[in-house]
Amino acid sequence: MRDDRTSLVVLTIFLFIIQFKILHISTVRAEAWHAATAQRNRKIYDCPRCFDRQDESNITSNVRPDEKDIEIIVTYGDSTGAVQVRSIRSRDLSASWVWKKPGVKNHDQSRNSLVTWHNSMEEDPLQSKMSTRNSGGDFGYQHSGGEIPYLQSIPLHPVKLKRQMLRTERRQRRIADLIKQDKETEKQVQEAAIERARKLDTTVKGKYSIWRKEYENPNSESTVKLMRDQIIMSRAYATIAKAKNESVLYDSLTKHARESQLAIGEASTDAELHASALNQAKAMGHILAAAKDQLYDCVSIARKLRVMLQSSETSVSTLKKKSSFLIQLAAKTIPKPLHCLPLLLTTDYYLHRYDKRDFPSQGTLEDASLYHYAIFSDNVLATSVVLNSTVLHAREPEKHVFHIVTDKLNFAAMKMWFLVNAPVGAAIEIQNVDEFSWLNSSYCPVLRQLESSRMIEYYFKAHQASSLTAGSDNLKYRNPKYLSMLNHLRFYLPEVYPKLDKILFLDDDIVVQKDLTPLWSVNLLGMVNGAVETCKESFHRFDKYLNFSNPKISDNFDPNSCGWAFGMNIFDLKEWRKRDITGIYHHWQNLNEDRTLWKLGTLPPGLITFYNLTFPLDRSWHVLGLGYDPALNQTEIENAAVVHYNGNYKPWLNLAIAKYKTYWSRHVMLDNMYLKLCNLEE
Repeated sequence: MRDDRTSLVVLTIFLFIIQFKILHISTVRAEAWHAATAQRNRKIYDCPRCFDRQDESNITSNVRPDEKDIEIIVTYGDSTGAVQVRSIRSRDLSASWVWKKPGVKNHDQSRNSLVTWHNSMEEDPLQSKMSTRNSGGDFGYQHSGGEIPYLQSIPLHPVKLKRQMLRTERRQRRIADLIKQDKETEKQVQEAAIERARKLDTTVKGKYSIWRKEYENPNSESTVKLMRDQIIMSRAYATIAKAKNESVLYDSLTKHARESQLAIGEASTDAELHASALNQAKAMGHILAAAKDQLYDCVSIARKLRVMLQSSETSVSTLKKKSSFLIQLAAKTIPKPLHCLPLLLTTDYYLHRYDKRDFPSQGTLEDASLYHYAIFSDNVLATSVVLNSTVLHAREPEKHVFHIVTDKLNFAAMKMWFLVNAPVGAAIEIQNVDEFSWLNSSYCPVLRQLESSRMIEYYFKAHQASSLTAGSDNLKYRNPKYLSMLNHLRFYLPEVYPKLDKILFLDDDIVVQKDLTPLWSVNLLGMVNGAVETCKESFHRFDKYLNFSNPKISDNFDPNSCGWAFGMNIFDLKEWRKRDITGIYHHWQNLNEDRTLWKLGTLPPGLITFYNLTFPLDRSWHVLGLGYDPALNQTEIENAAVVHYNGNYKPWLNLAIAKYKTYWSRHVMLDNMYLKLCNLEE
């Protein structure tokens, strides 16, 4: 039994040896076939990267064994188990076989193999990457039958070489296109920058107006603000230093604060600062850092800054009141040329006996079939612009009649102007409001209120210091002009013109740009007043003008009702008389004697008097805001039938908004003799 097992083991070992020999011989044959194929390929194709024979002889000093035709004896077992012997030549072996002597390390071979690997990477990176990955990451190739090939060089097929050339060309073209696009983009950016630089006005560092900044750079005031903050902190630390007897630090802080204030001067932007201002800011920063190290106490600093803030707020409040008063004074004061004009006209009116003359076409003043206008003003030049612009755009000027009412002081000047400069075709009537005998204190509540000593104190002593600082009333409401009967005469139109059925009321601060005759054809649907509404979203509604905390107002009116504009209004006088509009006005004016329902003015009582009796006209008829808003839509102004300079910045004042002034000044007759004598310039 033991002999059988031994025989079985010996037989198994013998079969294993035979299989190994067969596998070895097969490998040798395969590699020999590959070597023969490589030799044939070398004869057909040239490898530009292969080393020549001379270089190979320099790499190793020994003669390669495969160059000798050495006979090799191979022993193997066949399929029957018999041992076979066969001889092969060394030239038939694969190039993968490397011949070396035992115990000798061939460093040159390893070095040359690395060179061969590097060259193959240059020829075909993809193939080299695959070969490297298959070899486990070593620099070289691992073959089943031997070590690294000796100076292996594989020639490239012409088709593959052509593909590589095409890929290289495409890559180069793509790179060239990208470079070209970058250059074109850079060129466009440079051209745009040059164009912006040409349009930039470098002489103007910052434009400002009293309404808003026309040009603003976010960083244009950074240094100025920094220096002002430093001055505030230096004053705070100086107060603390003085309290702690730190005289040296106190003197240094006050000195730097004074120098910083001088460096800022009147500058409002960084561009206006002197070049040394930045050095001063740095010096101030150093002294403030030293003060912080010595004096910083959170409670003390907070207390001091709070006191300074309260003091500044008080000063700002006082300055705001003074500024408001001065703006109102500038807006209501008559400029010298406008004061000169009525004086010259009045002198010539009496000197040349114009008081004996009258206007032609007096028979048309009460003709209800014509187009009648009412203008109540004491400004001769402004009234002339209204008439000139209206007649200029009228299709039939001979059908237009202008009814002008002024006060006793300006009656002669107004009449003299239009006698000398009468508009062609139109009829004119000029009246003196002081000659209306029916307009007296017993009939008119405003005149009766004017006789009160309390009203005189409120309206005529607003400029005094005690009155200026008392209360929170807006100073614009404390101007006596709002008590002038020329302003309140608009509520007595049926009494002034008893024989007219319709009349178009115009303020003296408007300019007409289109024919207004279609307004007489508007169907008011039983309403008394035709006007343009002014409410936009939540603005200019009744709650802006009336005191809805008073039950007399809140019980009778809707705070969200839309307001409308005085300045261009078409009135149905027949419906006015029927509804006794003047009586409604008197009723509410009497209730407001103590000014608790609304402040002074004619619009609030107008809103009350014509409540639910106003027909909304199209907005293109009347555009407002040219006397206070510099951001109006220019297209709306151009397309408007009437533009209104409501606000303080009237077009005949130096306060006027420059870009709106031309709409008014184009209708001023600058070549007129009286305007030249008064040096009135555009």
